[in-house]
Amino acid sequence: MITVSNISVWFSGEALFTGLSFIINPRDRIGLVGKNGAGKSTLLKLITRAMHPDEGEVLNPGSASMGYLPQEMVAGSFVSVLEEVNKAFEEVNQIALQIDKLNRVLAERDDYESVQYIRLTQQLTDYNERYYLLGGKTCMADAEKVLLGLGFDREEFSRPVSTLSGGWRMRVELAKLLLRKPDLILLDEPTNHLDILSIQWLENYLKAYHGAVILVSHDRAFLDNATNRTIELTMGRLYDYKCPYSEYVLQREQVMSSQVAAFDNQQKEIKEIEDFIERFRYKATKAKQVQSRIKKLEKIER
Repeated sequence: MITVSNISVWFSGEALFTGLSFIINPRDRIGLVGKNGAGKSTLLKLITRAMHPDEGEVLNPGSASMGYLPQEMVAGSFVSVLEEVNKAFEEVNQIALQIDKLNRVLAERDDYESVQYIRLTQQLTDYNERYYLLGGKTCMADAEKVLLGLGFDREEFSRPVSTLSGGWRMRVELAKLLLRKPDLILLDEPTNHLDILSIQWLENYLKAYHGAVILVSHDRAFLDNATNRTIELTMGRLYDYKCPYSEYVLQREQVMSSQVAAFDNQQKEIKEIEDFIERFRYKATKAKQVQSRIKKLEKIER
């Protein structure tokens, strides 16, 4: 669906990461993990093209739609919670206006057999089909369902967004994003302002979601329940594990243990070679063996 191809980013002459490549598949549930400052939020911005890499590219050949919820605070509008969330249905709302307009025009005409009248009725049919396809009949019910799931009471639906705290305004933005139903959802620390019940609701929503999801979160239980793949950013490199967070931790420990063992074995081999070279460096009968070991030593990556 989306390919991240060999991207690199530098800040003030220092590499944040270099040569990162991976593919986001249509049903992936990715947990993006790493220490603070590893570049997780930067990578989300690169995927959505809110930023551009210094090298490489993000390919989206199918023009997959994306919805990104950043970690930063968002400004509050002066309309009600429900009105603000209703902006997620911009296309549906425009189609509804066109349907209403066409119905009024047709009601004023009696030339039922004319070409223009038939053309108008066909337009109305097309708009109605599109309206139903986009779920126009259930938009308000869907909006209420999502708002309730994110912890709002019905009495708060009419409350101006501008009167909400930053955390609750983030819930409004999250609701809008979910209701737009993009092909790829990217959430940066979405659980920071959610209570336990809302987190559980969001987990279930994301597990059943039709598209792909990328999550940045310090909530390990949330990552375990909502993801099936873990991408780790560390020291400018990317490690891709096809499993949820807890299993990733176990696999990572195994990988690190193997790497430590491999390093210890390498150091032991290097010392044996160096000892041999030092011992027989000036012995003519061992000259070929010494030169062979010198060449071998030069090829070892340290």
